[in-house]
Amino acid sequence: MKCAILCGGLGTRLGSHAGALPKALAPVGGRPVIEHLIENARQAGVTDVVLLTGHLGEMIEEVVGDGSRLGVNARYFREQTPLGTTGGIKAVEYEWKDDFLVLYGDVMLNMDLGRMIAFHKKNQALATLALHPNDHPFDSDLAELDEESRITAFHSKPHPEGAYLHNLVSAAAYVLSPEILACLPTGEKKDFGRHIFPTLVDTGRLFGYITAEYLKDLGTPERFDRVNQDWESGKIVRWHRRHPRPAVFLDRDGVINLEVDGVRDPDQLVLIPGIAAAIRRLNQSDYLSIVVTNQPMLAKGQATWSDLDAVHRKLETLLGNEHAWLDTIYVCPHHPEVGFAGEVPELKIRCDCRKPNPGLVLKAAEAYHIDLGRSYFIGDTSRDFGCAAASGTRPVGVRTGYGCRDVTPPPELLFDSAVEAIDYILSSPVESDR
Repeated sequence: MKCAILCGGLGTRLGSHAGALPKALAPVGGRPVIEHLIENARQAGVTDVVLLTGHLGEMIEEVVGDGSRLGVNARYFREQTPLGTTGGIKAVEYEWKDDFLVLYGDVMLNMDLGRMIAFHKKNQALATLALHPNDHPFDSDLAELDEESRITAFHSKPHPEGAYLHNLVSAAAYVLSPEILACLPTGEKKDFGRHIFPTLVDTGRLFGYITAEYLKDLGTPERFDRVNQDWESGKIVRWHRRHPRPAVFLDRDGVINLEVDGVRDPDQLVLIPGIAAAIRRLNQSDYLSIVVTNQPMLAKGQATWSDLDAVHRKLETLLGNEHAWLDTIYVCPHHPEVGFAGEVPELKIRCDCRKPNPGLVLKAAEAYHIDLGRSYFIGDTSRDFGCAAASGTRPVGVRTGYGCRDVTPPPELLFDSAVEAIDYILSSPVESDR
């Protein structure tokens, strides 16, 4: 497999932070970002790299050379006029006989690209996009997925004012089939996110690969500084999938939003005061933030999946507007008792995912490689505490919602809200051998 690295940007947003360097040579941890990208590709077994350059391209060629110093074979195509994110790839379409990887020279990443490539091949995808939530979804390209990870909608930036959208960002790392070349115009300045991916949704072969690993744009001074801070702290290395991470699991109703006996409509969703800022503090730590919620109203016929989706769109948008995100939301739709008017028979079952059962936590642990022994569960009922016990996470109670009044004996850790609970967690991390 070959890798295309897009290095043709002018670097105007970085200003003096990059000096006279192109963005791909901006230093992260004392090394040009392009070297980090090449190393990450090489770790996935990709050793044939084509660098698509433009402004100051000769400087990139001088640093990378033939690639042998970095363990790869490097070649170059230098644009004479800017061709966007698609034009250079189209210009050297003879290079792409098989599936190929695309990375951006101004995005620092450290992820298991081999796992993403395998996901792409398993699905026989036309294109596979790395997706993740971030702290600025309002100015990012956003995707929606079905249960098979097929992209069902692609929302290019800018978004309509007041729209509620899932925080699932296209993170500028793709695996593409050579079939996509037929969709790329020749000699035109086009962008994958704005012009290409939205047109491919209806093919049913556009897939999203969700990751919690490190992918951050360093194209502005603020983001460049943050990436370097993350390198110095070791976060970029720790967030690679090979390293298990801790998580904070959160119940939804009564913990993140006010309890109203079942949120069926977005208008009913009101966040607990201060929760967005608290989740943002989680995002800045090594903890994943994962919601695990029972939603029996689906089985009872009191709400539809579409209703729930609308609620979660609002939840993710409100958090995103405050630069916070949830890594994922897991829902149990089941309810074991029958006799409700309009109930959905196939959901009226006993399952392993309805809290206090640990099924959803265990599913999250496998999907995100979570160290449950260093993880917490914040809840407001005995169901949450039972799930914590069954999954090996540490329970933390809150007085909001149902207030843990049914928890016997009373919780060892009980706080006025999840805001205080998160502050406690961040100041007192659990050790894995507790």
